[in-house]
Amino acid sequence: MNLWLWILIACALAYLTKLVGYFVPAKLLESPRIMHVAGTMTIGLLASLTVVNAVASGQGLVLDARIGALVAAAVALWLRAPFLVVVISGAAAAALLRLLGWG
Repeated sequence: MNLWLWILIACALAYLTKLVGYFVPAKLLESPRIMHVAGTMTIGLLASLTVVNAVASGQGLVLDARIGALVAAAVALWLRAPFLVVVISGAAAAALLRLLGWG
C-alpha cells in the first residue's frame, strides 16, 4: 500500500478516537479510577515520546548527547529540582557532551 494511504488511515483513526470521546458520559469521566488511568496514560505517552526522540535518528537507533541530556534531566527530576533547572541541566549536559565530541 501507498504510504499516504496509511497516513490518511492513521489520521482518520485519530479523529474518530477523539470524536468517540465526546460521546462518553460525563458521569463516567468523573470516576476516580478513570481520572487516575487518564493521568497515568498521559505520563506514559509523554515518556515514550521523549525516549523515542532521544534515541531515534531516521530508521536507526543512536547513542549520542541526547542520551546524556535525558540522564541529566532524569537525575534533576529525581532530586526534585524545579522544571527550569531540569531543562537547563539537560541542555547543559547535551552541550557539554557535544563539546567533548560525543554527539
